[in-house]
Parts: sequence; C-alpha cells; structure tokens
Amino acid sequence: MAQQILVIEDEPTLARLLSYNLSQDGYETKVVDHGSEGLQTALQQSFDLIILDIMLPGLNGFEILSKLRQKGNKTPVIILTARNAEEEVVQGLKYGADDYITKPFGVAELLARVSAVLRRTMSEEQLQEKNTNGEKVISAGDLYIYPEKYEVMLNGESIPLRPKEFEVLLYLVQRPGVVVTRDDLMNIVWGFDYIGGQRTVDVHVSSLRKKLEMNQQSVQIESIRGVGYKLVTSTTAKKG
Repeated sequence: MAQQILVIEDEPTLARLLSYNLSQDGYETKVVDHGSEGLQTALQQSFDLIILDIMLPGLNGFEILSKLRQKGNKTPVIILTARNAEEEVVQGLKYGADDYITKPFGVAELLARVSAVLRRTMSEEQLQEKNTNGEKVISAGDLYIYPEKYEVMLNGESIPLRPKEFEVLLYLVQRPGVVVTRDDLMNIVWGFDYIGGQRTVDVHVSSLRKKLEMNQQSVQIESIRGVGYKLVTSTTAKKG
C-alpha cells in the first residue's frame, strides 16, 4: 500500500510540483491550501508524513505544528522554509518538526529527505518489510538509478555525477522518450523561483551527456532544438 503524504501549501505552482513528483515516486498525496483546513485534515485522517509550509492563510505552519503535537499527533513533519531563514528552521524544530527543506529546492533533495524521514519513523515491522522488498531503483535500458543513495550505474559501471546532474538525469529517466522543456528542468531541479538563466540547464545537460555517452551508445540525451531534451535508450529508439 502506498504511503500517504499530506501537503499543506498555498502556492499553486509549488503545490502542483510537490504533488506530481511525490506521486511519480509512488506516494499518494493530498494537497490542502489553507492552514485551518490543513490542521483539520491532519487530525481527522491518518498520514505517514506531512509537508508543511510556514506562510499560510488561516493558521501558519508553526501554529499547525504546535497544535498537532499538543493533541498527541506524532505524524512526521517536514517544514518548507525560505532561503536564509535560520530562525524559521530553529522554531520549526522546536515545535516538533522532523526535518526541513529550504526553498528553492530540487526534486532529488525533496525525495531524499522524504525517504529519510519516513525511514527514521518506520516501525521495525515496516522497516523489515521494506528491506525484504529491496531498495528503490529506477531503470531505463542499461541505466539504473538508486535515488536513496544518489548512485547511477550504466552497463554495470558506476557513473559519478554532481548533485544537479543527478537530479536532471532522474527527471529525464522517469520520462524516457518524452521531450522535457528547459523551463520544466529549471523549475524541477533548481526551484520555481531560481533566478538563473536556461544556460545553467544547458551546461549541466552537456556535462551529463558526456559522462553518459562515454564508451557507450545505449543511453543518450538528445537535444530538441528550441524546446529542451529527451532521454533515449536503444529500446525507446526502436519504438520511435
């Protein structure tokens, strides 16, 4: 059964990004955009994890977190904080948050933190079941990605990648043969409010492509002029 995550976030674009990428990673998500409604939902339904923004209409994130803990709700909570907001982090942890993510953030960081918090709060029975089922792996052709360990294997060999290269590859490999725009990559990997230009995406894709295509042709990243990129394997190439 998929783990249930409650997202309490009032910024529509960020809420959609969170919901979409968590769903892609196998979680079931529910999104609430108001503080008071978020608190009621968290108290009335059972969730494995709550992702909680600080600035919300109705009740803010600190108020929600405080009331949850006062009522004995022990659901793990990851708070979303603004850049350089050390006071928010300290206050959130003081109220009982289990972890925090600073905006803007990339998808790989989000999924890694979610996985880490869930792993820490699992019961021994749940943990044993997870170990029995094996670790999560995403594959495309001869390419294997281990999101929880930030590891990439291609044709049996380890491919060393920088963090952002890994996040770009993870996003592409989940959509083999599908064209991904530069804007999508910018929003997902660097965050929706990243102020850098698309040149940043091109530089990272170029470096990633060289590392992947060294001495092999089974997995490639193709450029779609004026649009973006797509990951192609020998399998998808035959289908296309």
